[in-house]
Amino acid sequence: MRDLWPLLVPLCVAAALLAGCREGAQSPASALLEVDVTPVVQRDVTIHGEWIGTTTGYVDAQIRALVAGYLVSQTYKEGSFVRKGELLFQIDPRPYQAALDEARAKLKQAESEVQQARAEVKQAESGVDEANALVDQAQADVTRAEANQRRTQLDVDRYTPLAQDGSVSQQELDDAVQNNLANKAAVVAAKGNVVRARAGVVTAQANVARKQANVARALADVERAQAGIEQATLNLSFSRVTSPIDGIAGIRATNIGDVVGRDQNTLLTTVSQVDPLYVEFPIAEQEFLKVAKAWEAATQGTSEKIVLELILSDGSVYGHPGQLDIVGRGVDVTTGTLRMRGLFPNPGNLMRPGQYAKIRAPLEVLRGALLVPQRAVQQLQGIYQLAVVTPDNTVQFRTVKVGPRVGPSWIIDDGLKPGERVVVDGLQRVKAGETVNPKLGP
Repeated sequence: MRDLWPLLVPLCVAAALLAGCREGAQSPASALLEVDVTPVVQRDVTIHGEWIGTTTGYVDAQIRALVAGYLVSQTYKEGSFVRKGELLFQIDPRPYQAALDEARAKLKQAESEVQQARAEVKQAESGVDEANALVDQAQADVTRAEANQRRTQLDVDRYTPLAQDGSVSQQELDDAVQNNLANKAAVVAAKGNVVRARAGVVTAQANVARKQANVARALADVERAQAGIEQATLNLSFSRVTSPIDGIAGIRATNIGDVVGRDQNTLLTTVSQVDPLYVEFPIAEQEFLKVAKAWEAATQGTSEKIVLELILSDGSVYGHPGQLDIVGRGVDVTTGTLRMRGLFPNPGNLMRPGQYAKIRAPLEVLRGALLVPQRAVQQLQGIYQLAVVTPDNTVQFRTVKVGPRVGPSWIIDDGLKPGERVVVDGLQRVKAGETVNPKLGP
């Protein structure tokens, strides 16, 4: 071993020197800061507007009691789907059934009075016929009396000259005169009978008119009775509270056994038609002017509807796009906003009225926009900066002009070129002019 020692010492020194050289060659590379970078992407980007709103039913029907009474039963399951005409509640129907029976009885009585009044009219009309017959008979008596008077007048006229020359006796002349006077009186009496008979006709006709008025009153009573039946039938039907639409029935607002409808305004529950479903959202007046111009340009004055997206409270996008339905009539002077409404299909009734909703709609398309991740941009006192890695891996800090955000990215309006690399991780550790070891980030 002593003989080998002089040979081992030079070998160890040479090995140590060689190892030191290798470490010295590797130390500059290992000292470079490693950073994640991503290239600037250039593509067409659709800019969206977002607004906060709430869902409302397509139809929200408030179910109210229209008649008073005890609420005796509830026939639907709260929160379930009900059909139009389906029974929801039953109010005690017995008072209204009794009122209907009474109305029907009044109708029968009124119809009986109509029949009786019409019979009296026929009887009165018979009295008119009898009175007219008496008039005819009286006029016939006048005719006979006038004929008799003319005959006796002829006798008087013939006997007068004969009595003067003695051909007939004075007695015969006097008898003829008396008979003629009697017949004249009979004519007067017969004419008086005609007048009285005609007065009887007038009286009989007046009686007919009175009887006809009784018929009219009886018919009016029939109509009132029929109206009473209709009202009673309606009230009885109101005791069965049914759904006016297909929809989701809410939780009841009254309990079984409560007296409802005293004020004709008792709310029982609400039924909402939720397919389709409305989403109402406010938009600021200034923003609306910009949005309206963008939508006008997008549709180019056609009747095409603006497509809306619905973002749910958990951040997910609702699977059924909707359409802009209505723009409100005017701006609310207290809030300075305009109410808008979108219409969304809701198969399966997943969405319910009153839910939080975020509405997103396209406003414009930016052609060839430059995009970088939002985490690559740092802001300080209104100034936006990026760390750009040059082709020789040197860091440059640039002040940029930013545009709107698009998802996880930020649009850069000025200060970058397509394909340049920006630091997305380690931004706080890099310094301007520093050489780094860039790694393409995810």
